Amino acid sequence: MTLSTKQTPSEQERIKLLREIGPLPLRGMAWPNWVKALAWVVLVIIAVQIVRTAASPMGRNINPLLAGGILICFFGLVVVARFMLTSETRITRVGIEQSWITRRKVSWEEIQSAKFTGLLTSKRLICFVGARRPVVFQAGTRELQAAFARIALIYQRRQ
Repeated sequence: MTLSTKQTPSEQERIKLLREIGPLPLRGMAWPNWVKALAWVVLVIIAVQIVRTAASPMGRNINPLLAGGILICFFGLVVVARFMLTSETRITRVGIEQSWITRRKVSWEEIQSAKFTGLLTSKRLICFVGARRPVVFQAGTRELQAAFARIALIYQRRQ
């Protein structure tokens, strides 16, 4: 179902929302510190297990293609963990953006509705932007979480 532009907040409502959020740009880490630390601890445990298995007599019997596949997957996890460590979310007068493997960005005019979800690992704002796939932003700080809740509230009222 596509929402019409009449259902999105007016310019005055958006200005009021941005004023309530606070001084812009509001920026913060996309992932909570404990999630980033946990990701790296898990990677260290996996790396130790890979090394222990490779050094053991059983490791010599592993198919080289299987070993290569495991290493590729491990390095993929390292890349994701690195981006989790450095990813930042910003709320500006233009819209919302997040640095990630590919940059996520949505302008206020594009957002038709939004939903704030709290998961165990992070709080997320899901922005629905018409025919495109929803754009998901992570909030790793309390300030971003509060801003996401306000944004979702004003955009959910329109449904």
